[in-house]
Amino acid sequence: MKILVVALLCFTSAFAHYISDDKQFETLQKTDFSKEQVWPLPQQYVMGSDFFIIRPGNFKFLYGSKCDIIKQAIQRYQKIIFRECSKSSVDDKSNLHLNSNVQLLNLTIKVVGPCEKYPYMNMDEQYILRINTSDTINSALLFSTTVWGALRGLETFSQLVFNLQKGIFGIYSGSIRDFPRFPYRGLMLDTSRHFIPVPVLLKNLDAMAQTKLNVFHWHIVDDQSFPYVSKKFPNLSLKGAYDSDTHIYTPTDISEVIEYARLRGIRVLVEYDTPGHTLSWGKGRPKLLTPCFSSGLPNGQLGPINPTKNETYQFLKAFFAEVINVFPDAYLHLGGDEVSFDCWASNPDIQAFMAEKKFGDNYALLEGYYISKLLNIIKSLNKSYIVWQEVFDNQVKIKPDTIVHIWKNGYKSELTNVTLAGYNAILSACWYLSDIAYGNDWISYYSCEPHDFSGTEKQKRLVIGGEACMWGEYVDGTNVITRTWPRAAAVAEKLWSSQSVANSTQAMPRLEKLRCNMIKNGLKVEPVNGPGYCQCDFVV
Repeated sequence: MKILVVALLCFTSAFAHYISDDKQFETLQKTDFSKEQVWPLPQQYVMGSDFFIIRPGNFKFLYGSKCDIIKQAIQRYQKIIFRECSKSSVDDKSNLHLNSNVQLLNLTIKVVGPCEKYPYMNMDEQYILRINTSDTINSALLFSTTVWGALRGLETFSQLVFNLQKGIFGIYSGSIRDFPRFPYRGLMLDTSRHFIPVPVLLKNLDAMAQTKLNVFHWHIVDDQSFPYVSKKFPNLSLKGAYDSDTHIYTPTDISEVIEYARLRGIRVLVEYDTPGHTLSWGKGRPKLLTPCFSSGLPNGQLGPINPTKNETYQFLKAFFAEVINVFPDAYLHLGGDEVSFDCWASNPDIQAFMAEKKFGDNYALLEGYYISKLLNIIKSLNKSYIVWQEVFDNQVKIKPDTIVHIWKNGYKSELTNVTLAGYNAILSACWYLSDIAYGNDWISYYSCEPHDFSGTEKQKRLVIGGEACMWGEYVDGTNVITRTWPRAAAVAEKLWSSQSVANSTQAMPRLEKLRCNMIKNGLKVEPVNGPGYCQCDFVV
């Protein structure tokens, strides 16, 4: 413990020196980015004029600890950094650099903090990266307080290295101090409308790591299908999945996704949306849902979860007790959106319950009754939660630590109201990737500013980030990566980089370079800026 405290004090002193005393760092507006194509743009970056040759056989990552996250990242980035196209793809001008007699021989990685196992809300992701600093001539230094910061720094380093010719790479000298603007930077995929195979989910996590997104919001079930395999309630997937043999996520599948994400500093936030969006639940557990009536008789249709039965909450407690043992993140997304009250209003038992509780005909109060009991269950299981904005809009009494997820039009007034009430908020309303448009639609994502609403500075600090959403009506394993990327990268930069980084014209060439790097890394991502080509776009 004493050693760690001393190390932390030393790091704090050194870090403060880098921030306050180092005259190299300038504001983004004064920085020359002509020699680099990093995405998302670092907070502070000064490019040097020195140039280094890197020969993969001579280059080493120096890391003294045994942390599995960093060790596996080193193995991964060794391949990413030195991956080449299958044919020569070098600009003729790059030969000018081949006369350099200075090789970059290593990158030293220094992490002061412990080897944390899982990423979490508000984790420290700052890092310092130096190439050709005053105390190193032919090596680079990556300095961070946590393993998560080291992962982000490794990604930045990988983007700074470029291929000169076969077997030879290069990098410019420079100094970077970087950290995210928002702690929550998410991407949601919907695996209910269409099933998305695990290998495709893993590809998506690779793309998230490349753009420094840190939350995979897994909308795992919905009306259409229930692919989650529950050990306690196997009928949910046996009867609710599209195909209970092939279109399911087994415990092994889910563990693989969580582990893959963990090693890339990405949280897996699972969503079980209730009381609406639950028709697939009813196939395996029909008594959970509300029978709908017409002319005083059951019409064979089922509505939202029945909030009036004690059995409902007994089931939910048992189900979520299993879920929290499967998904280690401290948060669950509990949904609560788009609850139709028509079926509830048609059911005589629901009407009698409403009268007993003196709810009148205000079914929002019934929804509030359900949500309140659900939140108590989740709280008893020591989990925190996120809900869609309807829960707040319907004046449901929610707990002070609830995070409200904003997705509807008119989000600026919604942000004002949610933060004025003292709740943390995340924004998705302007980042619906499933709304496909021809042309450079990423520019509209890039122009969305999470702090562009009426509110005090205190209110704006309650906006903890945002999330791009890809709903699954028209995507599956064949096209979800193509349609999501690199469009989602526009959101990633808005959530990481300084608020002053807002010029889409300046961002365009960097986004183009990012797309080419993604293709080189095996991701089949779509063009976003019109006609053009990548040197590696023939890679399959």
